[in-house]
Amino acid sequence: MPSNHRHDHSPVAAPPRTGKESDVPLTTPPQPDNRDGRARCVGVEIEFAGIAPLAAARLVEATFGGTLKHDSAHRLRVADTPWGTFHIELDSQYVHPDAALLARAQSDNGQPPGIGEHLRASLHSRTREWLGDMVAGLVPTEIVCPPLPWHALAELDALFDALRSHGAEGTDASLIYAFGLHLNPEIPAPEVESVLAHLRAYLILAEWLRDQIVVDLTRDMLPHTRPFSETYASLVLDPDYQPTLPQLIDDYLEANPTRNRELDLLPLFAWLAPDHPSPLLQEGLVKPRPTYHYRLPNASLSDPDWGASLEWNRWVEVERLAADPARLAERCAAYREHLAQPTLSRWLDSLQRWMRS
Repeated sequence: MPSNHRHDHSPVAAPPRTGKESDVPLTTPPQPDNRDGRARCVGVEIEFAGIAPLAAARLVEATFGGTLKHDSAHRLRVADTPWGTFHIELDSQYVHPDAALLARAQSDNGQPPGIGEHLRASLHSRTREWLGDMVAGLVPTEIVCPPLPWHALAELDALFDALRSHGAEGTDASLIYAFGLHLNPEIPAPEVESVLAHLRAYLILAEWLRDQIVVDLTRDMLPHTRPFSETYASLVLDPDYQPTLPQLIDDYLEANPTRNRELDLLPLFAWLAPDHPSPLLQEGLVKPRPTYHYRLPNASLSDPDWGASLEWNRWVEVERLAADPARLAERCAAYREHLAQPTLSRWLDSLQRWMRS
């Protein structure tokens, strides 16, 4: 098992620009700007092993500038980069101090805390730090990037190159590494018609995306990127299905009562309907935001040709289909026909033929 501490105390030099960004030109989405006339943004999250949070944060700082700040032993951030703050941490809530407990140790109704509360908070922090040290080889490091304009996504490939050259290990480095890259593209529009079109396009192209990505076997076995059921796909792709936003949300929650979907719409629905009573939309791990939370890609750091640009271009095929009503209706009808066929029917063959043409 690789140690996540091997680079912690080594100085990090700024990595050279490889020029790889130009090798994979970014595909322009059909709606490149948001309603305010600004380029739509994309949030990116990547998981990996082999580099501890401190060393990873230093690489972020060396690549993009900014100021390294320590929030706790295994949670850091790099503020004041050209795009905002990068957050870097071990990806487990159990290795980080509980914010509420620490807050109680700061004051008690405006009064200084007692010695017991102070000692309790100190022991709690040290215990969480020790636990993080113990599991650092098993729990991935995660970098959560600030939202970048979509046309700046290629800049992240320089960071991925730096991670790779300093020993970061991606999905295929071990059978137990179910690491992923998440994209959070800003929605082009908040209306239910747009959300429904993107959901339909994704359902149609999901098998093609899985084939292109070659989703890691371990990730496929674990629940994090579960596909949507055929029953739900049939409902959504029915041309007579023209739901209101509340109905779309309710139907989604009934069929998908979980964050574990390859396209997780809970953050979007929590943002669109902040007063919705479902406990699923009130969970602390569901961060309301106007994005599609796309969780399918591997973190393929072992492949020097892989990066954010490649995964973005694959995602844009979903947006292109969603923006073409006639083609979308045709594909919806074809997929519903496929779902009614025997299981030997190959939807992927049709998808590949369409994508080639």
